[in-house]
Amino acid sequence: MKIFQREQRSLFGEILDWMLTPLLLLWPISLALTWLVAQSIAGKPFDRALEYNVQALAQLVTVQNQRVVFNLPQPAREMLRADDSDQVYYQVRGGRGELLSGEKDFPAPPDDERPVAGETRLRDDEMRGLDVRIAYTWVRPDLPGAAPVLVQVAETREKRSVLATEIIKGVMLPQFVILPLAVLLVWLALVRGIKPLSQLEERIRARKPDDLSPLDDKAVPLEVAPLVSSVNDLLTRLKDSIATQKRFLADAAHQLKTPLAGLRMQADLAQREGANAEELKQSLKQIGRSSMRATHTVNQLLALARAETSGKTLPRQPCDLALLTREVVQDLLPRALDRRVDLGYEGALPGAPGVVVTGNPTLLKELMRNLVDNAINYTPSSAEHPGVVTARVLADPIGRIALLQVEDSGPGIPEAERELVFQPFYRSLDTTVDGSGLGLPIVQEIAQQHEAAVRLEDARPGHLPPGTLVVVRFATVAPAEVPHALAQPA
Repeated sequence: MKIFQREQRSLFGEILDWMLTPLLLLWPISLALTWLVAQSIAGKPFDRALEYNVQALAQLVTVQNQRVVFNLPQPAREMLRADDSDQVYYQVRGGRGELLSGEKDFPAPPDDERPVAGETRLRDDEMRGLDVRIAYTWVRPDLPGAAPVLVQVAETREKRSVLATEIIKGVMLPQFVILPLAVLLVWLALVRGIKPLSQLEERIRARKPDDLSPLDDKAVPLEVAPLVSSVNDLLTRLKDSIATQKRFLADAAHQLKTPLAGLRMQADLAQREGANAEELKQSLKQIGRSSMRATHTVNQLLALARAETSGKTLPRQPCDLALLTREVVQDLLPRALDRRVDLGYEGALPGAPGVVVTGNPTLLKELMRNLVDNAINYTPSSAEHPGVVTARVLADPIGRIALLQVEDSGPGIPEAERELVFQPFYRSLDTTVDGSGLGLPIVQEIAQQHEAAVRLEDARPGHLPPGTLVVVRFATVAPAEVPHALAQPA
């Protein structure tokens, strides 16, 4: 549904999101950590003060008349309790738990805590509904058999909270200014960082439609260079493709010009005054030959265009190479008989192991038809000396290779021209056979579409004429992947 389709993403917005989201998420975490650290920092000086107070009170525990007593002068008592924001409490208990001085409802240390004389300890507790921080110690009096005396001092936590709050304010308030400034700087940095892409876009838009020269990959950031390199590669391939199309159209126009000019000339001859019936008949024969030549050229052009553009889009399926070859031979047999050429097939039978390839049957039959048709055209033949054309399929099931061979008894192709004949419209200068020069280029294109290799050889090396042997090497399908219907012998 279009409602749920995502809009086109913005690279600028996405990078900004990925940079600001962690920043905004980490800010509350920073607040919490700062609060904890501030609490710890604020509590340390007050804890030291509490420890000092409890140690000062411990020194006031004395022994008089074989009794433990605690003497706290009134001025010292008033100073201990004097505080503007917090309340301070103390308690001194004897070894038997009797109250020597201070608050009766002072919370006692944990029951499982073992008294250690002279060691000052700290704990958090609650007194009269208020949270307090308590420092306490045990004093062992100079009296034989006397138990340790407990001395405790408690202080409410107001000053600690106020100090922690002040620390938080001092740390976090500047961040309320720094955070928007950081967002602004990130936005400006992204604008500047993305500017080369905008400049690249402007340079591409300013180009003329026929300008396919490579883009300058030195004027872009290192991260964008691979993209520019890919675009340059595409431009190069597009330039080559356009050049090939222009050359192809020029060659096609040139090839069609000859039969069309012949048609016009023969039509003018047929219309001239004083032409007899025999001359008119001859002109009509020439018109027929020229029209057939033009038709053949157009058909070859269409076949080449189909092979170049449709090879990757047409569906592929397992194809029996031997079966397709026999069908092509049967289709061209009447034409071979008209030219007195002995056309035959030999090799693997349809359904034999190792003859199944993956491809498009229409294009494969076009490849075979061009090979056999070329062989028929270029093989001299007469009633006394008939030409021979043989199509064969050889299979290697172990190596998973199949060879399509088309052999003729013609004049052969010189070794120096074996690369040139695969170029569109190339024809040997010493040939007298009508043709368009497109048969082998079509074969080459279809073979490449099927990842096959084409090779030209002499059919009978050292003999005259040597003949031509065209070999197309295919990779075959593994036996386990062959459909059951194709595995049955014909």
